[in-house]
This record gives sequence, C-alpha cells and structure tokens, in this order.
Amino acid sequence: MKKNKFLYILISTLSVIAVAGLGSLFVNLGMQWFNSLNKPSQWVPNFVIPIVWSVIYLITIVVLALWINYGKLPVKTMILFILNGVFNVLWCLLFFTCHLTLLGNITIILNLILSIILLLDIFSQNKFYGYLLTIYPIWLCIATSLNLAMWILN
Repeated sequence: MKKNKFLYILISTLSVIAVAGLGSLFVNLGMQWFNSLNKPSQWVPNFVIPIVWSVIYLITIVVLALWINYGKLPVKTMILFILNGVFNVLWCLLFFTCHLTLLGNITIILNLILSIILLLDIFSQNKFYGYLLTIYPIWLCIATSLNLAMWILN
C-alpha cells in the first residue's frame, strides 16, 4: 500500500474514532439528566445503544479503508461522511450535554436526512459499501422516533 493510502486510512480511522469519542463524552456528561427523563414504552434497552453505535462506527472505518485502498474516495462522499460525523457529535452535545431537546430533535432529523443522502450517494458508486452502511440510516430512524417521543413526553 502506498504511503498516501496508509495516511488517508489512518486519518479516516482517527476521524471516526474522534467522532465516537466526542459523542460518547457528551453523552456521558448528560447521563444523569437523561436517566431522569420519561421515556416512551417502546424504548430500546440502554445496553443496545452503544453496541449499535460501535458496529456503525466499525463498519464506517471498514468502508472508508476499503474505499481508500481499492479506489479513490470522491470528494462529495467524503464531505457527506464529515457532515454526518459533525451532526452526530452536535446531536450528542445539544441533547445530552446542553439538554436542548428541541434543537436535538432538529439536529437528529437533519442527520437522518444527511445519512440518507450519504447512503444514496454510496449506493450510486458501490452497492457493497452501500449495503454495509444501510444500518446507519435505519438506526437513525429508530433514534429519531425515540428522540421525538422523549421530547413530547418531557
């Protein structure tokens, strides 16, 4: 593998880890507040949430590494990945740390839209990578519905 490819894979991997780490930090800062909220009856068990996010982040790292190793990651796709990461972290900050549930809802809805745009962009270029990342917008649909329900209940 060329040095440039290794560097791009390293940067991509560290970027995904940074998104996961920042998101986790903001979530942990707000857990006491979050645990005090009324939750909808269809709530996902708390232990499932970090598992799903870990799988999503791992799949993202794998897709980025494969893409960089076996081809060139298009700029548009890279920007969509970055925007999704920014909105993931922003939602964690607004919802958990700042307790701004309305802005959190707006942010997660925008994140869901961006994830669908990202998935469609990926599918248009590489169906295998698209199938791997399908879990991401599906999970955001679930998270968005739960987020909206919590906003209504609280």
